[in-house]
Amino acid sequence: MTRFIEFFGLKATTLSAVLSMTAGLALAGDNNVSTNQILDALKPKPATRGLSAGPQADPAVQAKESTFLNTVRNRSTRSLSMGEREQIAELAATKPKIDLEIQFDYNSADIAKTSVSSVQALGKALSDPSLKGSTFVVAGHTDAVGTEEYNQGLSERRADTIKKYLVQNYGLTGTDLVTVGYGKTKLKDTANGADPINRRVQVVNMDTKTASK
Repeated sequence: MTRFIEFFGLKATTLSAVLSMTAGLALAGDNNVSTNQILDALKPKPATRGLSAGPQADPAVQAKESTFLNTVRNRSTRSLSMGEREQIAELAATKPKIDLEIQFDYNSADIAKTSVSSVQALGKALSDPSLKGSTFVVAGHTDAVGTEEYNQGLSERRADTIKKYLVQNYGLTGTDLVTVGYGKTKLKDTANGADPINRRVQVVNMDTKTASK
């Protein structure tokens, strides 16, 4: 089945906007994403002199973001409250991100065999020296089949599965990977909630201090 890998734009209208599901660039007809594509999407873009400063450029805002991330950095995925999940989504709206169509078996947190290469590409990208020092959010999503409570738990298990794979196989530090689940609340295809495209993982680079000058 054809997968779609979408790169999200790095700008958001406001910091309080919920995590956007609008794609900035789609790579149609490609079953798997490459390491370089992930790197290009997640590398912080250097600030342009002369542009009006947005919320990200404010040191006070950056300090607030850092403080919040530290409160969720060592937390179990299932312990996050709805408010904390939405706050992560709000912050992620302004960050470099990529929506990976990492497919899972139906009603399962097991990575589909067809998506293993994409997870491997993700591991290589996140362990690349150019992203050293970054904190990444790994957000799990489900399709719309089933109850909200069940799907919330399933999305959390899927995010945990990706984190465990990355830590075990690529030496990533667990504290640098913040996992969150959104259940069926942020469907990719709202017109067809049962479509497998909704069973996915989004990865966000929350730390832009590594941007090259």
